[in-house]
Order: sequence, then structure tokens, then C-alpha cells
Amino acid sequence: MAKELPEDIRKDLDRACALHQRAVSDYAQCLEFSKIMAELLSRLEDADCYKAAGKVMGILLECNPKEGCHCEKAAMVSGRMEKIY
Repeated sequence: MAKELPEDIRKDLDRACALHQRAVSDYAQCLEFSKIMAELLSRLEDADCYKAAGKVMGILLECNPKEGCHCEKAAMVSGRMEKIY
């Protein structure tokens, strides 16, 4: 059985999801999204929410911010963001 996500982590995941929607063509916001997700990964592991942590790790592996171009994997990352809970 998957462990319930702490409310503060759930709120930050929601914030990261909203940020990702805006970050698709904004390099600075894309970097911010990656930073938030890396921090959330650590917090999820500390909270023993390993299933969600694995999903966040998968997102981080796909997310590769590049300056001056549109994100090629935005739709895939958005889909994975929706499946974290």
C-alpha cells in the first residue's frame, strides 16, 4: 500500500505542476521546476513515500532544461506530473 503524501509535499507538488505548465518555453522557470522537483524528491524519500519518489525521479531523468529552445518532452513530463498521486 502506498504511503499517503504529507500535505506540505502535496501542495509543493501542485505548485511544481503549475510552474511546469508555464515553464515549457521559459528556461529560468524550467530550471526552477527542476530545482523544486529535486528538493521534493529528497523530502519524499525522507517521508518514506518511495512510490511517489520514484515517479519524481523519472520526471527528473526526462527533464533536461536547454536555454533558448522549447521543451521537447513537455507533454510527457506533464503526463507524469498528473500521475504522481
